[in-house]
Amino acid sequence: MEKMTYVAALNYVLTNCTDLPTEVAEKLTALKAQTEKRNSADRKPTKAQVLNAELSEVVADVLRNAPDPLTVTEIMARSEVLAPLSNQKVSAVIRGMGARVVKTTDKRVSKFSLA
Repeated sequence: MEKMTYVAALNYVLTNCTDLPTEVAEKLTALKAQTEKRNSADRKPTKAQVLNAELSEVVADVLRNAPDPLTVTEIMARSEVLAPLSNQKVSAVIRGMGARVVKTTDKRVSKFSLA
């Protein structure tokens, strides 16, 4: 037996319930199409995702050129693109880089370098 998803449940109701009012059948068909579209992997990234990808490349360039691990403030100071952003934004971009960045903590100070 396959996993019951919203699309599978809607499909079951639409095929097995023949006495549905037309308005209900139309709504369920539209809901099924909407759910299938939402679940498809063909969506393009949002503006924020595109911006974060660009910022992560800037962070990677800064870390690539640094001889030692850097704090978020030091990373921001070495780039004109990152300088106007907040520490929280740059920290979020670094966290989003995942395994590409290594975090080391020394006396409660977090420093980052490329993996």
